[in-house]
This record gives sequence, C-alpha cells and structure tokens, in this order.
Amino acid sequence: MSAPATETTATAGQAVPLSAALRDGTRSEHDAAERSPFVEALVAGRLALAGYADLAAQQHAVYVALEAAGARLRDRGADGDLVFDELVRVPAIEADLEHLLGGAWRERTRVLPATQAYAARLREVDDLPRYAAHAYTRYLGDLSGGQVLKRLVERGYGLTGAGASFYNFPQIHRLKPFKDVYRERLDALPLDDGERGAVVEEARLAFRLNRAMFADLAAEHVAA
Repeated sequence: MSAPATETTATAGQAVPLSAALRDGTRSEHDAAERSPFVEALVAGRLALAGYADLAAQQHAVYVALEAAGARLRDRGADGDLVFDELVRVPAIEADLEHLLGGAWRERTRVLPATQAYAARLREVDDLPRYAAHAYTRYLGDLSGGQVLKRLVERGYGLTGAGASFYNFPQIHRLKPFKDVYRERLDALPLDDGERGAVVEEARLAFRLNRAMFADLAAEHVAA
C-alpha cells in the first residue's frame, strides 16, 4: 500500500498542498463513483425523469446536513473561511424538486438507506478537518464535473433552468477563479500532519458514501 497522500512532499521539506493531496488521495474513489451504473445511465440519457428527481431528493438530504454542519462551524468561528454563501445548494434543490414533483414534493419523496447513512455521517461533523473533506468532495465536484452533468441534463431532459438549478451558481460569475480561491483556502488551513491525513481519509469515506447512494438509486431506477 502506498503512503498516505499527505505524507508526500513536492520538494524536500515541503508538504504537498492539501488540495493536491485530496485530489490524488481520492482519485480511485472518484473514478469508481463516475463508473457507477446510475451515473452512467444518467450521463447516457437512459434514466427516466423519475430517476433524476430521485437523485435530487437524495441530494437534498445530503446538502441539508452538510450546510447545517458548515453553519455550526461558522457560528463558532471555526470554519476556516470555507463556508461560502455562494455555494449554498439547498434552496436550488428545493426549487428543482418543486418543479419536477410539484408543491407536495416532500410527501412524494423518500430518503434511501444509503443516503440516510451519508446524512447521518454529515450530522456528526463538528470539526474543520471533516467539514473540509465533505465540502471539498461536494462543492468542488459541483463546480467541476457537475457542470458537465448540467449540460447533459439540460439536453437530455429539456431542463434549461427550472429543474436543473442545482447546477447553477448565479452568484459566481467565473467558476475557475472561484475554485482557485477555494483551493487556496484549503491549502491555508492551519492543520497538522495528522489533521491533514484525517481530511484525506474523510474525503475517501465521502466518496464511498456517495457511491453507496448511487447504488441504492441504481437498484431503484436502472434495469439489471
């Protein structure tokens, strides 16, 4: 087994930036998530609209828990400047669900078991290393690969705004500079080696929890 990503050095005595350690340390988990049958069906346009709406329902549970964790840390002044109002997703997801399922969407959706486990883990987050791991996994994914999914969803389902607003960040006018700032703040977090390692391990767990959620969604919406 290779050494943890956070122990790698760019040059003698210089630690790899946390953002790079996260990228390299979660590469295999990220690739596995992208190869999940549910994601492949979504990308290929084989997923019924009900499956896409179910994905939104699961995302709602996840982001409610994630954004509550961020709010708790910010209230204590312990968020490391990683909580951005521009990134909040819950209102957008709720607007999408209302468009897709109507005003009674809460009664028409349910949280799958794997999503319940994912949200439960997020509700346990009360420290900066674990929050950084989950926020990195979700938000930088939304700003990167999520933008590719946005175009596929818009084309595949004819959703040009309402129904796909999850992927829109109207307060962020240029995504790349914003992502650069986010990575700079990650890299500037005052974490020791043990805490850096904990961030990478928690991010790996976040990807595994996400894959389990996709597996539950595939069992519901992807033909064997």
